[in-house]
Amino acid sequence: MRENLRHIWVRGNLSRDRVLALRSLESPAPLTPVINGHRRLRGPYSIGSVILRELVPIALERSPDLVARHDIEIRAAAPDLRRLVPPRREPIEARLSENERILVPAPRRTLRIANGLAEFIRDCLPGPRSLIVDNLHQADPTDRELLTVLARRVGRLTLALGSPEPPLDEAGEPVVVDAAPQEGVSVGSPEDYVASDGTSDDSPAYQAYLALPPDERARLHDRRAAELTGEFALGALPYHLEHGSDPGAAAQALWEAVDHCVTEGFLHAVAELGPRGLRLAESGSDLWWRFTQRTATALGGLGRRDRALELYERARRESMDPVVHAASAYGTAMLDARHPDPDKRDLGRATGWINEAVAISTLLPDRRERAFKLGFDQNGRALIEVRQGRLASALQLVESAIDLADRDLPEDAHPVHRMVLFANRAQLLARTGRAKEALRDLDRAIAIDPCFPDHYLDRGNLLLQLGRPDDALADYETAMLVSPPLPEAYYNRAELRLAAGDLESARADLDHVLELDPDYLNAYVNRAGVLEMLGEHDAAREDVAAGLALDPGNAHLHGVLGQLETAAGRFEDAGKAFDAALRADPGLASALANRAIMRYESGDPAGAVDDLTRALELGDDPALYFNRATALDALGRVDEALLDLRRARDLAPGDPDIREALERHTAG
Repeated sequence: MRENLRHIWVRGNLSRDRVLALRSLESPAPLTPVINGHRRLRGPYSIGSVILRELVPIALERSPDLVARHDIEIRAAAPDLRRLVPPRREPIEARLSENERILVPAPRRTLRIANGLAEFIRDCLPGPRSLIVDNLHQADPTDRELLTVLARRVGRLTLALGSPEPPLDEAGEPVVVDAAPQEGVSVGSPEDYVASDGTSDDSPAYQAYLALPPDERARLHDRRAAELTGEFALGALPYHLEHGSDPGAAAQALWEAVDHCVTEGFLHAVAELGPRGLRLAESGSDLWWRFTQRTATALGGLGRRDRALELYERARRESMDPVVHAASAYGTAMLDARHPDPDKRDLGRATGWINEAVAISTLLPDRRERAFKLGFDQNGRALIEVRQGRLASALQLVESAIDLADRDLPEDAHPVHRMVLFANRAQLLARTGRAKEALRDLDRAIAIDPCFPDHYLDRGNLLLQLGRPDDALADYETAMLVSPPLPEAYYNRAELRLAAGDLESARADLDHVLELDPDYLNAYVNRAGVLEMLGEHDAAREDVAAGLALDPGNAHLHGVLGQLETAAGRFEDAGKAFDAALRADPGLASALANRAIMRYESGDPAGAVDDLTRALELGDDPALYFNRATALDALGRVDEALLDLRRARDLAPGDPDIREALERHTAG
């Protein structure tokens, strides 16, 4: 096998055959022995944590700063290494009790972690290495995402992956090696099956395990659970406890796993572990409700709305606790209000459910609990009001939630709740033109948790609007420092640099955005535009094609394509591209302006005047007046051209081209 292969798929039905084939590959030196990637072993990052256990101790000796730069990613993917890797960037939630940890990271957080881990692994490699993994078809989505990022970003790493089915669609076409079936292999025992933590695909061993009396199976699982107790065995320990003799211990272990996965944003694992916990928890109990709420929240975050609704409906049927009913009503409302497809949002139904949540929370007898729950519900109702375009009402609701917290909660209670409220009020204030007040609220939110990166992005955007680009840049770069690799921060910095005319730096940032996230549509839009301005038309065309593959109707990309076709002299194709852009967005001024250039260059100055007139109706711009003056001159409409040049001069008095054209007209 050649050393430059990046992605090898060892295909076979049985693990023992695949592992033998994986070990016999002629690939670079293995980073670790063959890793069993089955998620039942260690849960999320069953593969990633093995890599980190190999690399982190060495890196701590050779380059402790490298470990410190990736503390968040390492501690998330390998909790058993937390004793070696102290937190350098720790969010406030890590120090709060469970009932105060209300944030659920978005599913895209795992991509940030994967990119950070990939950079750490890349910087640790002493030379070409191979990563050999079996059972990839049973891996958690976090590991599959990590391997995809490694395949894309770590050039010195060859992936050799064993699976009966194609392992990584996103990593391109692999080289396929078929694992030869082994003859005369001894049949495993029930003990072997349990020792594999239930990951063995040896059918005779599994059948022998099933043939054991239930109490004997439970004894084997109890013994294995005792071996694992004391480790952070996220996957294996709960599995053995479930099949052992202590269902109460199993429920508690599953809860600890679910709580960890929710905090870290491992939503697929929550969706799998939560129902297992629900089967063990007593219906209507506090633990049962915690499993229900966390699982429904994760399912909603993954877009599995119907299953989340089923859990909330079950909670309403099985509980008479007003807190459960209020929270179920809130959760149901948010499933409607947050639906990613605006056409599928039923905001009327969402309003009905959130009103029920508010009505119940208003009646809660405990003043502190009422202040938190009611404020939480009012904040949710504010989102629905925003979706309906009622910003003033939304602002009033958020302010009432802040007033409740100030009046009825202890000063140090629920800091994350307060942070969210300040940040939400800032968004509403900014949208209603009260930028300076919004800035004060974002300052408050950041003061509560200086390690929450998203608020730096929001404040940076606001500072940019207020004409403070240096301060905006500082916030974008702070977001980069307090977070694992954050594509949005680099994208925002690219926009800032683009506005300043620094095309090369903007391009470098956009390159990095797309290295971190190849599906970042707006980065393709902006980079295609930058490349077009830099004269790199072939590269710009590649970005247009990549972006249109993600969003075939994207108006901006069709507009850039029109510019490229114009530059190539293919005016008919350019016209089709601009027409497509304007069908998608009739108010896209840049498409009108650039179609005007194409029409002028193709001998249609009248069409150019029409397009520029429509573009100017969308907003004054000296370049548009200048170009329209040029087209009017070509039509012999000299007086109108002179008026346009004067308007252009008034808007850009220092522009030498405008001044020269005006002098020429005046002299003529």
